[in-house]
Amino acid sequence: MKKIILLFVLSFALSCNTSAQKKEKKTEFPITKTDSEWKAQLSNEAYYVLRKEGTERPFTSPLNKNYKKGVYHCTACDTPLFKSEHKFDSGTGWPSFDREIKGNIAYGTDNKLGYTRNEEHCANCGGHLGHIFNDGPRATTGKRHCINGVALKFVPAEK
Repeated sequence: MKKIILLFVLSFALSCNTSAQKKEKKTEFPITKTDSEWKAQLSNEAYYVLRKEGTERPFTSPLNKNYKKGVYHCTACDTPLFKSEHKFDSGTGWPSFDREIKGNIAYGTDNKLGYTRNEEHCANCGGHLGHIFNDGPRATTGKRHCINGVALKFVPAEK
């Protein structure tokens, strides 16, 4: 009986120090604004995705089927994020790229669905962009940057 009580007490003591209680280290970004400032600047859908880490419905972004030459910028701060030559049709309903513009994407983890996903943010303003997966084109990087179209602004190449 003493062993059972000891085991119970030990289990209880260890459970009080879970990772859920540890505070995550907050990443600082060069561009910071108040919640009110972001709300005033962004559309409701862009605010939901970029600032609240939401996801737009698949197949709703006009950028999903955009095949023009140019660069995709962050909607919130205009940082160049992806080049059109690295875009491909993943069939998922979201704009997809096999690589980013180096240095302009910040990475983190997302456990909201019960499993770990690699999350992408704009390295300049911290806006949530989407997620990166290892099921992209094998002929290039093997990566699929699955990005919410509302988080992107397309800047066409000059002719």
